[in-house]
Amino acid sequence: MNTNHSINCKGTLIDLSTPKVMGILNITPDSFFDGGRYKDETSIINQVEKMLNQGATFIDVGAYSSRPGAQHISEKEELQRILPVIDLLIQNFPNILISVDTFRSQVATECIDKGACMINDISGGNLDPEMFATIARLQVPYVLMHMQGTPQDMQQAPVYKNVLTDIYFELSKKLVLLQKLHAHDVILDVGFGFGKSIENNYQLLKNLDYFQQLGTPILTGISRKSMLYKPLGTSPEQALNATTIAHTIALQKGTQILRVHDVKEAVEAVTIWKLLQ
Repeated sequence: MNTNHSINCKGTLIDLSTPKVMGILNITPDSFFDGGRYKDETSIINQVEKMLNQGATFIDVGAYSSRPGAQHISEKEELQRILPVIDLLIQNFPNILISVDTFRSQVATECIDKGACMINDISGGNLDPEMFATIARLQVPYVLMHMQGTPQDMQQAPVYKNVLTDIYFELSKKLVLLQKLHAHDVILDVGFGFGKSIENNYQLLKNLDYFQQLGTPILTGISRKSMLYKPLGTSPEQALNATTIAHTIALQKGTQILRVHDVKEAVEAVTIWKLLQ
């Protein structure tokens, strides 16, 4: 595994030779697991403080639900939801490293101006033609994720000739575009559950190390997803054990950032995995 990766977040170099954990803060009413839980300042501050205390390096804030079939919201509404939360977090946790989960370049720009330090784009630039140029201008770490379709239709009938090579080829083409624009610190995410069947997802998890050839850090967002609870006949609420197993596999396959709902358990998985190295 390439252990030389580090990324620059607001002037702080984050060494990814030990995998890091990104805690999820969904401020959406309809996210698949925690939608509607964090509506007021107190609940948001308490949750973020808990995740930071448990060892999260990054907090990923999302105001647009991307669960399958999620309701589309306007850019204005996304900004109205997310900007006050960025302000709140910066005021209460001055050293916090905020990742913003958005596919819109204007949202990215305004959030970085407020003090966020990373953009996590589920569409990999597909839903906003200005995103790549914006990332290059902002010079911030960028999570380039693969998604087939849109959140509204992505799970209706995903089709690949070969899920590994198709996604590898698409990500590699986009990496070239970003490199030409002199974007820095691109992180890849194969996009578990975003336009993939359960079989596709397990092919990707089994072969996650294949994507290391692209020479960038890999982020894995697999926490409590349907690929884990559907085969078990359970629910997102009952998927913590399965999530920890999947995180352990992803770590063994070279992932360097885990995007998670449950920070404590993910940090423990990293700690145990590290003892094997």
